Amino acid sequence: MRLQFYGVILLSLFGTAASADPAEFEQCKTQMQLQASAQGVSEATVKEVIPTLEYQARVIELDRSQPEFTQSFADYFGKRVSQSRIDKGRELYAQYRDFLAELTRKYGVPGQYLVAFWGLETNFGSYLGGMPTLDSLATLACDPRRSEFFTTEFLLALKLLERENLRVDDMKGSWAGAVGHTQFMPSSYLRYAIDGDDDGSIDLWSSRRDALASAAHFLSQLGWQRQQRWGREVKLPADYDFTQAVQQRPLQDWRSLGLRNADGGPLPVVIGMDADLIIPSGHKGPVFLVYDNFDVIMQWNRSTSYALSVGHLADRIAGAGALKQSIPKDQVRLRRADVVQMQELLIDKGFDAGVPDGLLGPTTRSALREFQISAGLVGDGFPDRKTLTQLGVDY
Repeated sequence: MRLQFYGVILLSLFGTAASADPAEFEQCKTQMQLQASAQGVSEATVKEVIPTLEYQARVIELDRSQPEFTQSFADYFGKRVSQSRIDKGRELYAQYRDFLAELTRKYGVPGQYLVAFWGLETNFGSYLGGMPTLDSLATLACDPRRSEFFTTEFLLALKLLERENLRVDDMKGSWAGAVGHTQFMPSSYLRYAIDGDDDGSIDLWSSRRDALASAAHFLSQLGWQRQQRWGREVKLPADYDFTQAVQQRPLQDWRSLGLRNADGGPLPVVIGMDADLIIPSGHKGPVFLVYDNFDVIMQWNRSTSYALSVGHLADRIAGAGALKQSIPKDQVRLRRADVVQMQELLIDKGFDAGVPDGLLGPTTRSALREFQISAGLVGDGFPDRKTLTQLGVDY
């Protein structure tokens, strides 16, 4: 199965999981000083930065309520692929057309995708985030949920501070520590960011060209396929058999199952090209076939809603029209606790929903689809009201 969702709780690099409690934050900072020194961060930076770090309670709140995983697809998609964002994206695409074409020749990523990422991440630089980056990363590093990941990012942020001669007060971004126009984490900044405006420095906060060039380089390194789309909206036949697997299969197999382009035309014949079927809002909503580049987008942000939004926004920026099938508005907004309850109920009924982690990933959708079919419902793997009620979820 190509699309993966990771819900592993990582352990702290410090030997035991550090607490997110502010009272224990000072002890965690002492441990981070030792870790930073061992990783080659200069003593001057260690002594100047780490003692001044402040616990950010708001960061922990936001970490537990990410919109990619708590909003319905209708809410998420509608807010992010708005007409104003499409119009602004087309304007900026035209403004940077020559530069974007140069990046496409070099890295193989069409410019509309770079602009779409820019739009989704910071609304084209209109809001880069105002959270103190080092404080945010330290707070998350001292929280047991994903301590190892954020400890690594914090230490790399200190190295970035030194490499680019940055000021601590200027390092601001998202609650999770992502920075700049295209919201790079420190690890991505250090590894993939490049000098796009040829001024001798890499500044993802102030230089749009640095940010766009870095995004192109990043996507190419993640495996972006030249001459390939992200995916496309498709139309299911009226009698589509939802007991068929929805995961990866050759494009010609989808044709044989009766799938067509959203406008009713035939799917293209591309030998050797595989696709996955994505049904984000149930069989009454839009349906998509997605290709390898969709997986690349998912490596940027592991949310199906995010990846579909990037892909469709890119299409709209390049001149495509709106979705042929509208998204149903009456969708249940599930909290993580609701999804955990759903997963536990599925497991109790004998359907393998994986670890009850509150994430509606492919394993859970597969279990939900099996339950729907067994209950005489449409087996689209979507938690609509009828399915949730019959399953017994108290949403």
